[in-house]
Amino acid sequence: MHIEGTQSSKQMPVGDTDGFSTQLNANSMGEAAALINEHENLKGTESITIKLVSAAALTEDTRKDHKNTESTIEGSPGSQAPLSCSTAGGGGYGTSGEDDSGTDTSPEGISVNGTQHGAGNSQGNSGSISVYVSEDKVNTEIVESPSIHKSSYKMALETIKIVSDALPKIVPYVLINHREELLPLIICAIERHPDSDVRDSLTHTLFNLIKRPDGQQRRIIMDACVELATSVGEMRTETELLPQCWEQINHQYEERRLLVAQSCGELAIYVRPEIRDSLILSIVQQLVEDSATVVREAATHNLALLLPLFPNMDKYYKVEELLFQLVRDPSGVVVDVALRELVPAVVGWGGKLDQILRVLLSHILASAQRCPSVSGVEGTIDSHLRVLGEQERWTIEVLLRMLTELLPFIHQKAIETCPSIDPSENYISESSLKLYATGETEWSAFEWMHTECLPDLIKLACLLPAKEDSLRTVITKYLLAVSGRYGKDYLEHIMLPVFLIAAGDIDSGDFTYFPLSIQSKVRGFRPKTSVAEKIAIICVLPLLLSGILGSPSSRQQLEEYLRKLLIQNTKDGSFSMHHTAEIIDAIRFLCIFEEHHGVIFHILWEMVVSSDTNLKTSAAALLKALVPYVGVKVASTHVLPALITLGSDQNSAVKYASIDALGAVAQHFKSDMVVDKIHIQMDAFLEDGSHEATISVIRALAVAVPHSTDRLREYLLTKIFRLTSAPPTENDIERRRERANVFCEALRALDATDLPATSVRDLLLPSIQNLLKDVDALDPAHKEALEVIGRERSGGTLESIGKAMGAHLGIATSVSSFFGESSLLGKKEGGEQHDPAAASVPPQVGLQTQQENTRFGRIMRGGFGDMLRGKAKGGDEPS
Repeated sequence: MHIEGTQSSKQMPVGDTDGFSTQLNANSMGEAAALINEHENLKGTESITIKLVSAAALTEDTRKDHKNTESTIEGSPGSQAPLSCSTAGGGGYGTSGEDDSGTDTSPEGISVNGTQHGAGNSQGNSGSISVYVSEDKVNTEIVESPSIHKSSYKMALETIKIVSDALPKIVPYVLINHREELLPLIICAIERHPDSDVRDSLTHTLFNLIKRPDGQQRRIIMDACVELATSVGEMRTETELLPQCWEQINHQYEERRLLVAQSCGELAIYVRPEIRDSLILSIVQQLVEDSATVVREAATHNLALLLPLFPNMDKYYKVEELLFQLVRDPSGVVVDVALRELVPAVVGWGGKLDQILRVLLSHILASAQRCPSVSGVEGTIDSHLRVLGEQERWTIEVLLRMLTELLPFIHQKAIETCPSIDPSENYISESSLKLYATGETEWSAFEWMHTECLPDLIKLACLLPAKEDSLRTVITKYLLAVSGRYGKDYLEHIMLPVFLIAAGDIDSGDFTYFPLSIQSKVRGFRPKTSVAEKIAIICVLPLLLSGILGSPSSRQQLEEYLRKLLIQNTKDGSFSMHHTAEIIDAIRFLCIFEEHHGVIFHILWEMVVSSDTNLKTSAAALLKALVPYVGVKVASTHVLPALITLGSDQNSAVKYASIDALGAVAQHFKSDMVVDKIHIQMDAFLEDGSHEATISVIRALAVAVPHSTDRLREYLLTKIFRLTSAPPTENDIERRRERANVFCEALRALDATDLPATSVRDLLLPSIQNLLKDVDALDPAHKEALEVIGRERSGGTLESIGKAMGAHLGIATSVSSFFGESSLLGKKEGGEQHDPAAASVPPQVGLQTQQENTRFGRIMRGGFGDMLRGKAKGGDEPS
């Protein structure tokens, strides 16, 4: 017998079976190892299954073949037929044997076939084993007996079972950050193991491989699941993978629930279509209710991925319900994903844009209408306005944002259904509007905007109080987006007339481009009562100015309309003449948009330099309203010059109106330059010496105290001290009381701030003493408040105040004995301190502690009489 190779050949006696066995075993094991190494160099064309099965199969088959050969040799001593084993350079090898039959038992990538060797291999027609390794596949052709095939399959199965049994024991001892290295083995075992229970256990291990997987680890696990689903097919994906998703849906860790959400979108393609809109949709629906924001966000994203895979529209209304639920989610992150991904996905999948818009507008209006009225008095403006809660305000805002996200689809549908527009055009031209005005063509997709959408937005605006600037801003941005898409002609000929009528300006609307059937409907937006007219100016006029005339293409029209509202209409008796305050508030809202400041201040300056007193007074009121919405630069270059000009006016009403506006400037700006200008102007007003000017200056600066600078507080305190130090010149008791009340309010506002000790000693306390001298002019509540302030700020003695009050009233000893250190009240309060150590505390420390304890009392100054009486009463109680 001899063994042949491609590179060398050796002969040995037939009887030397031990040598043959040793060499054949070595060659077989070596070839198996070489096969595995060669296969590992391939670039991802075969799975790890081939490595496990092929190594075991080739090694065992070679052993079996060798044993059969030995048995044949021993059983046939007279036979001299040689057995040849050839090794090809490409990695194949062959051995001749007795059996010519072969059966394919290898996994994919290794083919086992029966062959016949030619004369070049060995004598006679002998069985052979040939292994061919190509560039992208490993092919093994094996000629074996049925017993060899069964043994090979059994060994491969045993290998899979060993790996499957070992994996659950190995996983806990592998570091978490390296467990993904086990995924190929787990996937291989799940794919090949015959026992469904074991596969289920391994699938559970797959989903629970890492306790709290991060984003990268979840990505690796999902890739493994997708690979497994690709291999095992739809039925096993449905019966083995999806149940694991369902089990994890209520897991305590959000990372695991997040993994479930990701799997819904990525595994849907590997299951039957009817499973996608039933089981998988049910999983997503439950995840949408999850308490974790990241889980709801992932569910929203994967629902958008899932929709194109649904086989039909049976679950449309369920999906629509989920859409509105996610758009109104309390988390802004979830809302952003829903608007950015889910809304376009639902529109594209369902094709029911009209249905979505109908539901959307009804939700917007209902969210505002179910809120309580500002006032329960029927027939008033406040009875029509609504008090929005935080939830309702958020809901309306996100639904308006959804309407904005749908605008491209609305516009596209209008363009596509236009009877006279080339679909490649993006704007509604004037010629198209003229054709529409004839009423000869039906264009419902176009009409929806100005017959349903804009009227509903006007209804919503008429429910919002003036303070709801945030929602009004969202509506404005939507209107600007509409005009940006539909074009200038649509804005000028359709949108503008609708809002002019709704704002009550019935004389300015042009209905040339409306069909007769639509004109009557649009004219119905006109306010029909005086209350409705006022509501229209409060609620609709701001949208007309900012959302319609505020368009970049309508700046000239905006300036003309503002001039008409503020200047012309005050002379000819038009509707705006009787609604100055409402118009000023509408322009205040317009000033939120910085791009309109130039136009507004241009009109304002015309009002300032006008000879009309009413215009000047309105200009001062408007400047006061605009102060919070301008920067320090605009305040210095536009606001202050206008106010200084008005302050020099001879008309007292104009002058006092400018003082209030200067107080607003002092409240919002802390620039030294601005403060200096305010000081100069206020000094000029005080030098006037009139009672009205003094009252207006002190009141305006007192309002600014909580937000002003230390310099301004010092300035106000100094002015109060000087004014109170002068003897009263007014004999009118009402004027004296008004003056005293204004001073008291200013001192209480100053007391609630951090004043320097010197200011307290030299200005605040003396001012209180001065006011307490004129007891007849003081309101009892103010008197008690001043006494408490003086007591706290003086460290608890108020001896000097008591003496001053006693000298004024002629009862010095009685007042001093009540308020002094040795007074009755002082003794009672002092008697409460039984701790001897407390008496040894330095006076400075005691004063500081007392001031800290009364800081809140100064800020929340209320019920002053009760506070004072409470302290005195407390002194009578036993300690």
